[in-house]
Parts: sequence; structure tokens; C-alpha cells
Amino acid sequence: MSRKLLQLFQRRPRLVSIGGRAFVSEGLTRRFWDDIYHFALTIRWPVFFGLAATIFVLLNVVFAVFYQFGDNAIANQFPRNFGGAFFFSVETLATVGYGDMHPQTIYGHLVATVEIFTGMLSIALVTGLVFARFSRPRAKMIFADHPIVRRIHGQPTLMIRAANARQNVIAEASARLHLLVRETSPEGFRLRRIHDLKLLRDSHPVFSLSWSLMHVIDENSVLHGMTPEALAEAEATLMLTIEGIDETTSQSMLARRQWNHRDWRWNHRYVDLVHDDELGVSHIDYGVFHHVLPVGEDEDSDRF
Repeated sequence: MSRKLLQLFQRRPRLVSIGGRAFVSEGLTRRFWDDIYHFALTIRWPVFFGLAATIFVLLNVVFAVFYQFGDNAIANQFPRNFGGAFFFSVETLATVGYGDMHPQTIYGHLVATVEIFTGMLSIALVTGLVFARFSRPRAKMIFADHPIVRRIHGQPTLMIRAANARQNVIAEASARLHLLVRETSPEGFRLRRIHDLKLLRDSHPVFSLSWSLMHVIDENSVLHGMTPEALAEAEATLMLTIEGIDETTSQSMLARRQWNHRDWRWNHRYVDLVHDDELGVSHIDYGVFHHVLPVGEDEDSDRF
């Protein structure tokens, strides 16, 4: 029975979301100790410190029990009960060694030796994980909630707005846009296929404020002739990836976002971010970053 429970724990389903569509992943083992380093890097900070504190307390409890097994293994133990052994273990594991309490038997010295070695490894591991979590490059980019489709210079164009929320310089930023659709081959084989969507400008030398990414829907585009209904039937998902070099840390930055077909806004435009005041000073208002407005129906049609 215990083996069946272990197998059930290892193969429990996992929910994965792609473009707003939920997929239940089954049949894969999910033992966190198989990839404990990735687990330690990706959990939230409160969980990380909570686990570290729990492990610290448990280690001290275990060593305190071992000290109690010995006959007066700790000199000047206070209090004389388990509490004294626990506090001595805390001092030893942290390699503090106040000196009031110390091992006074061979057994006590052996346990203390093992604990000091364990404490040195623990401090090194926790320090390394904290440094790795802090030093990991994190992009702080925001993406508009809704991709829009409208005419620009007389051509139907898919447009997505992105911004660097840190407002520092991301040098040599590059963008890639893909469309994921469900297709059926002439033989009746159903598959999910990824199409590359060519951008008018797929690089930005100094991405610091906002960036409007545009894909022209011409006869060479996979979106040519598509309607909102056709995209819904194909369960279309847009996938955008932006990467570049953070000028502050000289580290590579990457951010991505997905939108499903329900997020698209046809015959809409983004509200302008930039406006000039009466003194001629330009202002950029991120409060309207996600806002879209419909355009005149005489400018666009429902089919592109």
C-alpha cells in the first residue's frame, strides 16, 4: 500500500497553462529532490526562508537527541533537560561556540564534530542559494493585455505594445513573435504547429521605455485571410519573447508573454502613451498602457 501511495505522489497531475488554455500533465514523476536546486531557486522568498528555518530547527532537534543519548556529554548544560542540549546544538551548528557549554566526553566530541561539519556545509549551501537567487537576472518588462489588429499605412497589421518597467537600458534587445495553432493534415492527423511571424523591426538598440512590435498581415503572412472565428477554431496562441543585455548588470535578460485568441482586439488602437504639456515637455503615461479604443469601421474590416 505504501508503494502505491508513493507512486501516486510521484505521478500526480500537474496543471500547465499555454496561452490561457489549461493542460493537465500526467505520467511524469514530480519528486522535488530530483531537481532540488531548481526547486530552491524558483520557490517564493517566504517559502525559501520558511524551509531553511524548518530544516535548521529539525537538524538541531536531531543533534540534541544524540547529545541526550550520551552520559553527561555536555559540560555546564543548562537547562539540564532537552532544552539545554537543543541550545548547545544551535551554538555548535552555527559554529558560534560561546564557551559556557562544551563537550566533555569522547561521545560528545564525536557528535559535535559531525554537527560542526554539517553546519559548515549548511551555511555554505544556504549562502550559495541566497546569492544565486539574488544574482539571477530578472527582466521587468510589461506587455499590453491585448494584441490589436488594425490598418497602418493602408496595410492590416498585428500590433503588440511592450515596455521596460525599470526604464534602464536593455541593449541590443531582440524580439521573436510566434503563432501556435491547431491544424489538421490532409490525412486527418491533428497537430499543434508553430508559425514564425515576421516583425517590421525585431531589434531595438536601446530598449528603455516602450516598444511597439508590428507584424504586417500580407499575402506572405499565415494570418492572411484569417478571421476571429477561424483563429478561435484553431485555438490560436500568440507567443512573444524579448531578450537583451541589461546595461546595469551586463547580464542577459529574457521576458515572454502569451495571448490566446480571446485576448485579441480587432479594429482597435492603443491609447497614446506620450503627450506634451503646455511647456512642451513630453510625458509618458503608463497608466493607459493597456487601454485600447475601437477605430472607425470605415478604416478596417473584419477579414485580413
